[in-house]
Amino acid sequence: MSRRNRLWRVLLVFALCCSVANAGNNIGRSSAVGGVSINVEGVLDNATDLSLQVLNEGMGQAFRAAPGELNKPVELRKISLKAVNAALRDSDKNQVAQLPDEIKYLAGIQRIQYVLLYPEQNDIVLAGPGEGWELDGKGNVVGVTTGRPVLSLEDLLVAFRTVEEARKGGISCSIDPTAEGRQRFEQYMSTQRQYNPAVLDGIEKAMGNQQITVSGVPDTSHFARVLVAADYKMKRIGMKLDKSPVRGLASFIDMIPGKLDNMMPRWWMACNYEPLGRSEDGLAWELRGTGVKVMTEDEFVDNAAGTVKGTGKVNPVAQKWSDQFTAKYEDLAVKEPVFGELRNIMDMCVVAALITKENLPAKAKCELPELSSAKMGIESFPAPKKVATQSSALKRGNNWIITASGGVAINSWEIADKTEVKASVGETRAKAKSATTNNLWWN
Repeated sequence: MSRRNRLWRVLLVFALCCSVANAGNNIGRSSAVGGVSINVEGVLDNATDLSLQVLNEGMGQAFRAAPGELNKPVELRKISLKAVNAALRDSDKNQVAQLPDEIKYLAGIQRIQYVLLYPEQNDIVLAGPGEGWELDGKGNVVGVTTGRPVLSLEDLLVAFRTVEEARKGGISCSIDPTAEGRQRFEQYMSTQRQYNPAVLDGIEKAMGNQQITVSGVPDTSHFARVLVAADYKMKRIGMKLDKSPVRGLASFIDMIPGKLDNMMPRWWMACNYEPLGRSEDGLAWELRGTGVKVMTEDEFVDNAAGTVKGTGKVNPVAQKWSDQFTAKYEDLAVKEPVFGELRNIMDMCVVAALITKENLPAKAKCELPELSSAKMGIESFPAPKKVATQSSALKRGNNWIITASGGVAINSWEIADKTEVKASVGETRAKAKSATTNNLWWN
């Protein structure tokens, strides 16, 4: 790295951006996720307040509150996968968005806490906290009292349909500068001798658009949008482009000491589960842990060659910020529902892997072909492909820092492989059993 380049500490960040031009055409599921949307060219941008208002009004025209007992907050709501499978099989609709809300929003459950088998009823049941739902003003469907996003049948179907892809290579997204962008950045910085605001514009133009890669799931799915939007929000908070929505979580920028060696941390979000609890007979399973954590690693970037690779080392400041974000995840899932949605899809991926790996349909005498079938269509959106570079700067001494990479990684099969016997899980199964065999859901 040239001596001239050491004149700066430049904090280089991506921003995922989108428009909501097609909001009216996607009433069943918001086309904006996490306050961002994607235009027809696949370019991401921040959703404006006006566009979110238009989106929310459009969704509200077809939105109905949960009726009766479905609206009641409960610690453990149950939904029958046998009944969901039958509803998909027997429906005269061909799109998830056209199904009744109680199926589409999986009875308002906000986390999958248990997977319960009832061979005597030929059923597999998912259970977790649940309540009625409402729109939050940003196109998110959330619990009426908690503000946490509810489960989505559409995302569950994607988790089951891609379970083999998850086994082979996992599910992930990443946002990275192009090799050409890195080279242009190196060339540009070699010509800069002093700091001024125009340098930031020059950096953004030199780096150009960054590329977005989604693996393991359809990049046109709502599922993929959650991956990308959650990563975006996490980076925006870390780099102080967005104010932290919760107390006790500072930005990474605010944690940087006055004197610091050059460093280039990469952050990504990954699964964070304890070993799954299971009953002795294998008829009850419990997902344990917060579900999501932030991880970090320093990178070595050769801008001249346009290459980047991990160093295997972790900067203590970057690690401290990662730990803070992980510790505040419960609060973040309410303040920024996209983080709750990310945890929901991680739960669904773990459940799909568990059910497949342990062959639970055979054990429960409950086949679920419709969950893996492509018969029922899911909504398709423009795939996220690129995002313009945005930069903010902080100059202290002669050091500089670049962070322009990150992503989400879901290793669901690895999580499903770690279990331990827990007697209380079997006790929960006994208490949660439905009195009848034809209910879609019950409290």
